[in-house]
Amino acid sequence: MFITFEGIEGCGKSTQAELLRKHLVQQGHAVLVTLEPGGSRLGAELRRMLLSLDSIDLTREAELFLYLADRAQHVQKVIRPALQSGRIVISDRFTHSTLAYQGYGREMGLDILQQMNSVDVNGILPDLTFLLDLSPETGLRRALSRNMEKNIPSSEGRFEAEALDFHTRVRQGYLELATLEQDRIVVLDAGADPETVFEEIRKKVDQAMKVDKNVLTSQSTKVK
Repeated sequence: MFITFEGIEGCGKSTQAELLRKHLVQQGHAVLVTLEPGGSRLGAELRRMLLSLDSIDLTREAELFLYLADRAQHVQKVIRPALQSGRIVISDRFTHSTLAYQGYGREMGLDILQQMNSVDVNGILPDLTFLLDLSPETGLRRALSRNMEKNIPSSEGRFEAEALDFHTRVRQGYLELATLEQDRIVVLDAGADPETVFEEIRKKVDQAMKVDKNVLTSQSTKVK
């Protein structure tokens, strides 16, 4: 199973991904938690470039292609091999981030972004996506507080430095995407406490895995 977490800055994706990893490991599953940008060796270099305030003059087109390069490497070198080995993969951001941030935030064409994403992932799509919805004001406040707590240099806050209008467009984009993919995207109120949010995530994942197991059992029975 491939599960992704999406949302604006400060929505709690990393926290929920780790809680889910622990839950699945306790159930006996092999799990890989990864992220974008930065999930591969090459991606780690691209992440430093993309998040740095030194890249404030990066054009939206250059930004897009750097993210696409990160994902292409991530899929082929990390995600696909993990799935093929039978591991559950949890990723902090994936293709929906490109549509929300570059499509809605940077106001680039969604059709071409969809086509680029399709080439980029080469058939690898999430089975389940959790959109942690939060107001931009709250998200940015949380993100800045998180960076201070973890001693993350302010020079790495290129997206936190974006105008509020940008983050508002990103959030709206996510919500519009959720209405188009209701079979995949689960919208959760990230303003609730983390334990409450995770309980909803746990229920959805456990249900999805139970259904998947039943389908495989049924197929196996038919083959026999």
